[in-house]
Amino acid sequence: MAETTIQDILPLVEKPSRYLGTEVNRERKDPRRVKLRFALAFPDLYEIGTSHFGIQILYRILNDDPEIAAERVFSPAVDMAEQLRSHLLPLTSLETGTPLKEFDILGFSLLYELNYTNVLEILDLSGIPFAAKHRTGEHPLVVAGGPCTVNPEPVADFFDAIVVGDGETVVLKMARSWMKWRERGSEDRRRLLHRWARIEGVYVPSLYSATFDPSGFQQVHPKQQAPWPIRKALVSDLNRSRFPEAPVVPFGRPVHDRLRIEISRGCSRGCRFCQAGMIYRPVRERNPESLIRISEASVSATGYQDLSLLSLSTGDYGPLASLIEQLMRRHACHRVAVSLPSIRAGTLTPELMKWIRSVRKTGFTIAPEAGSQRLRDVINKNITDADILDTVGSAFELGWRVIKLYFMIGLPTETPDDLQAIVDLVQRLKGLRPRRGAMGNINVSVATFIPKPHTPFQWAPQVSVKEATEKLHWLKGHLGGPGIHFKWQNPHVSHLEGAWSRGDRRLGRWLEAAYRRGCRFDGWSDHFRYDRWLDAAAEQGIDMSFYTERERRTDEPLPWDGIDVGVTKSFLVKEWHAALHGEITPDCRTEGCSGCGICDFETITPVLASDEAFEREPDIPQGSETEDSENTLEIRFRKTGPARFFGHLEMANVFLRALQRAGVPVAFTRGYHPKPRIAFRDPLPIGLESLEETFFLAVTQTLDPKCVLHDLNRQLPEGLEVFGCSPAPPRSLRHGDSSITYRVALHTGIVDTDAIRRFQEQNQWPFQRRPRKGKPRSVDLRQLVEALVPIDERSFRITIRKQDGVTIRPAEVLRSVFQLEEVDVRKARITKETESGIRP
Repeated sequence: MAETTIQDILPLVEKPSRYLGTEVNRERKDPRRVKLRFALAFPDLYEIGTSHFGIQILYRILNDDPEIAAERVFSPAVDMAEQLRSHLLPLTSLETGTPLKEFDILGFSLLYELNYTNVLEILDLSGIPFAAKHRTGEHPLVVAGGPCTVNPEPVADFFDAIVVGDGETVVLKMARSWMKWRERGSEDRRRLLHRWARIEGVYVPSLYSATFDPSGFQQVHPKQQAPWPIRKALVSDLNRSRFPEAPVVPFGRPVHDRLRIEISRGCSRGCRFCQAGMIYRPVRERNPESLIRISEASVSATGYQDLSLLSLSTGDYGPLASLIEQLMRRHACHRVAVSLPSIRAGTLTPELMKWIRSVRKTGFTIAPEAGSQRLRDVINKNITDADILDTVGSAFELGWRVIKLYFMIGLPTETPDDLQAIVDLVQRLKGLRPRRGAMGNINVSVATFIPKPHTPFQWAPQVSVKEATEKLHWLKGHLGGPGIHFKWQNPHVSHLEGAWSRGDRRLGRWLEAAYRRGCRFDGWSDHFRYDRWLDAAAEQGIDMSFYTERERRTDEPLPWDGIDVGVTKSFLVKEWHAALHGEITPDCRTEGCSGCGICDFETITPVLASDEAFEREPDIPQGSETEDSENTLEIRFRKTGPARFFGHLEMANVFLRALQRAGVPVAFTRGYHPKPRIAFRDPLPIGLESLEETFFLAVTQTLDPKCVLHDLNRQLPEGLEVFGCSPAPPRSLRHGDSSITYRVALHTGIVDTDAIRRFQEQNQWPFQRRPRKGKPRSVDLRQLVEALVPIDERSFRITIRKQDGVTIRPAEVLRSVFQLEEVDVRKARITKETESGIRP
């Protein structure tokens, strides 16, 4: 019996395209031709991880080196993990299907503390011991990076090395150090770890000991002359840093399904609660000329039709209006829309407003964080009620219909009056109306404040779950009515995140205990089990309140004291005291240096893009789009192999981006939200292969069909192949009843010829269809199945008639006629072979 493979279990899981690894722009190298194999792991679902910009950067940087092969892996969904375990299969990389245990280095991106259990899941499914001290030369070195590493202590025992800060240069230094170590034939990992520890930004936990005083406070001590403190790695100028101009284009529906371009890194606003604003200092902006070039290369390489500008504070980018103008001028002919994730209150200038009128409108996000001016001064959120009202009013005027507001509860010094101020502010904003007088929608999202390391509020207590719940319920009761939608983050989730955010090395055993109790995907509401975390804490003697609800003294040792992010502790203390007195600290971008300590003004200094005028690009006409049949193409294609795991909408999206990359001038509908004029004849379900499918495509030019075939096939992923392109027949000849013949190959068992005979002997075969939507409907399979003919003992052909708008699939015949179990139905290989009665 053949050994089970990943491909065999894909029919049994949801969204199987997550696990294909055949995306456009992915790198697949021959392992025999490289010196280092590096697996980049993201401990969350594919749709989340593929939207993370950092992993795209590292993937491209590593693969640019011909001696290194970087591959990707994401946390398998719960159903996939169950299948891997039940079939005794290891977790593998996407590109080559290599078990993770066979890689040289396994690197995790740690963006969210509640992903830590997924780190253990990936290691467990790979047969890799959790603790670094239990791993040997048979296992990969396990490293980590990302914003969570600014307090690495809670997970220090699980990693051989941890990168703090910007990873672009560090990851290459670590990789090249590994290759030199291996070339010298050394098997002593300690030598390599000592070399890694000398790289700025690299923390090797095994070279440091953690001790605890009678009060329970952790201190870290270097061993064997290890460097101390660990200063973060910093890319001083993004313009000299590698940018992924051809990022991997994910399948399915990633959370950020668009081209994202990082226009700057860092923020100088100085919000006292914001960890990102502290640890990513100083501000470094990319030159607009570079961004234009990157956008053109990336649009061409990906086929995206949405382009979003990425930064902590997009509205603060110096030449933003000029940049948006040029992006829109250069990409208008390709129907690429420019979008802004958010605009900070008070940053809308008349020139920027002029161009924002033309960008694609989704939701307009603004984060007041606090309702009262007093509390906004405490957190150093330097915006006023007038700024907020003016910004929301301008957003309505510019065409936005949905405003998203973000607030926090439990901020230091918060009083009941501050909660009432949230209600009052929302009610005032509700009174504003979009243009043409329609009522706008205001979505209010409230989260519990979580004190974070390396911020002025790192000493603040976090409110208890009970207090947070009471405040949220009070707000919910006072924020209602038409046009206001209220949602909040689960206080239990916030409480757990707070414990991990400011935890110490003792929490490692808690993590393992929670994992053994089944905790996974803790940031997902449908998987979060707070009770299991509490049970694990009790088992391990962990007091969560020690890490969350007590106020810390400023002279208390902190677990992350040895991590130097550049912002000095004295500055944070000064800001903490300023907060308690309601004093604001101005933005150093405009008011001079605030003395945070990050800049030496020689090698490290803010890098601001100049607001020089661009050379104006002429407007590019988009051409006319007609309904003439000569401008509509009939394109025939095959969907086989891995492509059978695409859903219909997913496949349509794959084709649209391939057409964009191939330069095919697709015609669009008219109106406020133009759509590409493409129509597929028969939407195929996931898992079904086809030797001939058809879609009709309207184009704006007369094209050579041979060129379309050649150019389009070069852009399609494995399993999709275009083999026919011709002028489309008139609409009246494109549709009609037909018969479809399928070949069905069983994965297990043999064809039940007795079942075929019984079916053929019947005059009727009632079958109750249960669609996903709508009521069940009874159909007669005997009238719809024209032929059912065995081919051999494992396969047969079935011909099904389309009749009166009813189309049944072979899977329904397998269930009804052959009485197959669902797992056998899903594993059957079904191929659509021929379709008659349609072509003129």
